[in-house]
Amino acid sequence: MDYKKIKTDTSAVTRNLNDFDKETGNIYKTLTIIAKRSNQISSDIREELSEKIQEFSSSHDVTEEGSENKEQIELVRYYEQMPKPILLAIQEFKDGQIYYRMPEEKNQHISK
Repeated sequence: MDYKKIKTDTSAVTRNLNDFDKETGNIYKTLTIIAKRSNQISSDIREELSEKIQEFSSSHDVTEEGSENKEQIELVRYYEQMPKPILLAIQEFKDGQIYYRMPEEKNQHISK
């Protein structure tokens, strides 16, 4: 998934907790779903960043070291300015883009 296209706040925002338990009926279930999705997003972003950084380390030429360093700095700045994974997960939950199921319940919940 392209996390760069998700429009969300880049800083923490105060939210109404009552809005989060409407879909699951339990605020703790909702927070567990969001936390697990946040961990998935964080892992995906970390893998993507490490792949891009590996591209820089594969070709190590002394003459291009200055330009490589600038490109690496720009890449790291870009990832630092992205919204935090928890904010992305909250936005996905609010938009109904997270699929989850509750094994203890017979019916499955599918968000759009």
